[in-house]
Formats: sequence, C-alpha cells, structure tokens
Amino acid sequence: METGGEAVRPMVAGGRAGEPFAPIADYGFLSDCETTALVAPSGNVEWMCLPRMDSPSVFGSILDRDAGYFRVGPAGVEVPAAQRYIPGTMVMETTWWTHGGWLVVTDALLMGPWHHETERSRTHRRAPTDYDADHVLLRMVRCVNGQVQVRLDCMPVFDYGRQPAQWMHTGAGYHESVCHGNGLNLRLTTDMNVGFEGSLATGRTLLKQGESRFVALSWSEHEPPQTYADAHERLIWTVHHWQHWLERGRFPDHPWRSHLQRSALTLKGLTFAPTGAVAAAPTTSLPETPQGERNWDYRYTWIRDSTMALWAFYTLGFDWEANDFFYFITDVAEAADGRLQIMYGVDGREELPESTLDHLGGYDGARPVRIGNDAYTQAQHDVWGAIIGSIYLFVRRRDRLDDRLWKIIVKQVEEALANWRNPDCGMWEVRGDPQHFTSSKVFCWVAADRGARLARIRGNHELAQRWQEAADEIHADVLTNALDERGVFTAHYGAKALDASVLLIPLLGFLPADDKRVRETVLAIADELTEDDLVLRYRAHETDDGFSSEEGTFTICSFWLVSSLVMIGELERAKRLCEKLLSYASPLQLYAEEIDPHTGRHLGNFPQAFTHLALINAVMQVIQAERPEEPGAFA
Repeated sequence: METGGEAVRPMVAGGRAGEPFAPIADYGFLSDCETTALVAPSGNVEWMCLPRMDSPSVFGSILDRDAGYFRVGPAGVEVPAAQRYIPGTMVMETTWWTHGGWLVVTDALLMGPWHHETERSRTHRRAPTDYDADHVLLRMVRCVNGQVQVRLDCMPVFDYGRQPAQWMHTGAGYHESVCHGNGLNLRLTTDMNVGFEGSLATGRTLLKQGESRFVALSWSEHEPPQTYADAHERLIWTVHHWQHWLERGRFPDHPWRSHLQRSALTLKGLTFAPTGAVAAAPTTSLPETPQGERNWDYRYTWIRDSTMALWAFYTLGFDWEANDFFYFITDVAEAADGRLQIMYGVDGREELPESTLDHLGGYDGARPVRIGNDAYTQAQHDVWGAIIGSIYLFVRRRDRLDDRLWKIIVKQVEEALANWRNPDCGMWEVRGDPQHFTSSKVFCWVAADRGARLARIRGNHELAQRWQEAADEIHADVLTNALDERGVFTAHYGAKALDASVLLIPLLGFLPADDKRVRETVLAIADELTEDDLVLRYRAHETDDGFSSEEGTFTICSFWLVSSLVMIGELERAKRLCEKLLSYASPLQLYAEEIDPHTGRHLGNFPQAFTHLALINAVMQVIQAERPEEPGAFA
C-alpha cells in the first residue's frame, strides 16, 4: 500500500510487514458501545474505526500491513504466554514471558459516568443511562517479575490507510502528543517518554518488578487520564461497569454458562448505544474463503437479526437492550413508510453504497476490500416477518399495543401480503437471479400470522381474520411448492437443493416439531448439508449466488441445527453437536461467521452477532430440554 511520506515498517502480528496475519479467531474484541477494536495476539491493535464502529479506520493493519497499528508490549517478543478477558468484562489481559521477566498488558475502551449533564447529546436517540463511552483506549503495562523492556509503537493511518499521521508534542515534556486527520484529533497521553519517527509515535522503557506504565489514546473533548493513578481508577470503573451490567442477566447454573455470558457481552459490545442498533460485526472484508473474493462489510444492522436479538436479550434478562434495539427498529420502520430495507447504518441511515479499497492488500491477500454494502438495495422478503415477529415479542411482554406500533404493523403486514408471491434474493443475499426462496415465504407467513395475533390484541377482528386467511394461504402455498418427493423442504420452489435457512421452520412455529416433514428436513440437512457435522448454508455449486468459490460452514446454521434437533426429540445428538461447536470457540470464546470444518479455522467477519445469537438460542434449547422450567424458543 502506498501512503506517501516517510516509510515506517510496522511490527505486526506474525512479524514485520508482509509476513503472515494472525488467525481471525486469535483476535480479542474491545468495545465501549460506540467504538470497537480488534487486538492481535501480539498486542497489536490492528482494527479500529473512529469515532464509531462504521467510520473509516485509523488502525487497519488487519487489512493491509501499512494501514496503521498500535502496539504496547515487550520488545522483541511477539507471542504471548496467555490472553484472557477479566471475568465478566470486555477488558483484556495479555501476559508475556520474556527472558528477563513477566509482563501483563491490560487493554480497555473506557466507560465512565454519563457525560451530558449540562447539555444534550447530539448523537443519542435512546433514553440516557448512568454511563457513557469515555472515548479512550487505555493500555496499562505492569511488570510482575524480573525486568522487561517495554516498547510503545503507535502509527495511525487515517481514512482506511490513505492519510499518514503527523505527530507533534504538546506541553513541556514528552508525555503528550497529538495528530490530526480526516476530521479527527487523536491525543496520545502516557507516563513514558515518546518521540517520533516519521508517522510513528514510539517510546521504550525498562520496567522492573512492581513498576507500571499507562498509555491512553483519546479522540474527543473528554479528558484522558493524566497519571497512572487516574488511569487505574478509570480502568477499575470500567471493569466494575461490565461486571455490574452482566449481573443484571439471568444465566443458568450450567457448564456452558460462560459461553452464554461471553455471547451476551459480545452482543452488548456490538450494540451502538446512541441508537440501540446491533451491528452484525465490527469488521469489513475478513474473507469467507481464504484469499477469496467473498469479502463483505458487516458494520451495519440487519432487520433480519431483530427477532433473534430480542429473544436472546429478553431470555437472558437484558430487557433494556432488547427495548433499545426494538425502538431503533421501529424508528427505521416508521421512517420507511412501508418500504423497509433489509439493513441500515447503525445511526439509521438508509444509503450504504458499496465500493472497493483497491489500495489495500486485504487480510492475507483476500481481495477486494469492500466498504458499504449494496445488499441494502436488495428485495428480501424476510424483513416483514422479522419486524412483525419483533413487535409481537415486544407486545407479548406488555399486553398492550399503542397507535404508533399499530400503524407500523398495518403497513408492514400489508407490504408482506402484497409481495409474498414475488421472487426475492433470499436471506443469504445471493447476487444471482431472484427465486421463490422457501425461507422468504415462511417469513411472509410470520408477518401475516403474528400480524393476525396482534390484530386480535388490538381488537380489530376484521383485519385479524383477513390476515389469518392470508397466513393460511401462504402456508398452503409453501407446503404445495417447497417440498421434494421425500417430503423435505428445499431451498426454493422447484429446487432439489437443500438450504439451512429452512431449519427456521420449527423455530418460527411454521410447523410443529413433531410434524414428519420437519423431522425429515432436519435429518436431511444433518446428513446431507454438513461437513464433519458442521452445516453449510447451501452447497455453492447448487445455488446461483453470483460467485464460483466455495465457503466454510456457517456457524449460525450449525447452532440452528442444534436447536432443531432438540425440538424433534434428538437431544443426545443435539448435545454432541453443541459440545463440538462450543469446542470451536476462539480462545476468548468468540465466533466468526464461518468455520472451516477440516482445520477449525474461523472465516469471515469477527466477532459475528448472528452466530452469538444462534449460540444463545441453541444452548438455551438444550438446557430447556434438560430442565423444562427454563424459557423456550422464540416462536
């Protein structure tokens, strides 16, 4: 990548520029619910977009070794002894062994008390809370034994690696520096001495046992920590914030509880607090095929995810987060006036034009690197069922339905009924020809069926009857056209190919789990659409998705299979598959979108909200089957 200015070769995971990238699963994920960061095992921040998660990157070396990085760690050692989250938090600890001693680096995006006491926030649309993002990335360094040479290297490259930083000192000494670019002001504050080598801010110090240092990178008008004591106090505040947040949840006393808790924390970290939107992932263009072309920008929110997100948050006791996402969905639905898109920006914006960043080499050579996502223009008929299903979950917990929601319901159900007979691009957003996808018809049925239930709650029996009749018509159409000669649901009308999206049929209540067609479909997918027990969303050579390359198994689909196996009474098989899937979790219990079944390598954007949503549902389904008093599925 050409950036201009003086060249400084970064020290990144795996060695110097041009050497192998860290495996996707080995990254740690940090969040303050406005900004996110990915930290490589080397201690290198390789992905961070500012000021929010869908802004241009400042550190982007996960997509090109010259696109910016930020490392704090021992000099000359790249492989840590261990990494973990402080339990119950989004705060990471990396422990290093060197020939001279042991070092612990603690990383966090700081949280603090609510900032806007004398003026209103320009970005928050949800009700204010007691806490807020501090807009500071804090890195604390502590020598716990012997002595260790510590090195700080911070090289931002603004605007996806196109604009190198120009640092300058502020104040009288060497402890505070600033740089400007792409409308951002970055401030580096530390008790180390810092100098500049081109666009690199760098420092080095020898720490002996018991000695500590801090480094803070900030980008707002709020003051960063100025001393180690201040930094430590704010780190403790952040640790306690996350632990107190997690204490609000309901988690069963079960060996898999830690996976539920990490999934809940990850979903919270992917939530954009000002609006309540849940981003699909914090990254773009991490490849679904090694060195392939299936590289997409997932830093947006999909309407499709809403029903599962609400169910997951409500089931685990996080009603505030569920409600905030619900209010975001109703905001965009109201603004759409019936013309609901499949996805939106986390701020609610509608246009997400797709382009390629040809100056970036891509993760491990996977090109193109894309920003934006043209799928926002696609016709996908699952959106109406997703939003009506979400409203139904919300209303069912309150047993009341106000005028604002009712207007949205009427528009969205009528849109579903006006369009359900038409082909669409399906929930997998295929870029081939539109088809009559089975899952899209099922979601249109959800819109009509849940709409009829809501109409009865509203007391509008005329609409309830008309919508129920429409639901019955869609139901009959699917049963007539979407089954093969074996009685197995196929990908779309007239097809022979299987598609994992039909696993949603029992989960959404389209047919009861004891229906023979459901059982045959679930078992057919388990036997015919899997690689080493893990589920493909479809076989690429049987589906016109616009690409010729293969892809890995879709982890969300594998968790759907766990849930479906439980529902058809195959509990032991479901437990074995769930245990296998949980064993594929990253060292920090995170999941990308896909898993290579032969190597266990994680593929695609990371961490992936949809995967963690499906994990929560699957694990809770297994626990419910073992303990019937636990809550059930989201149908």
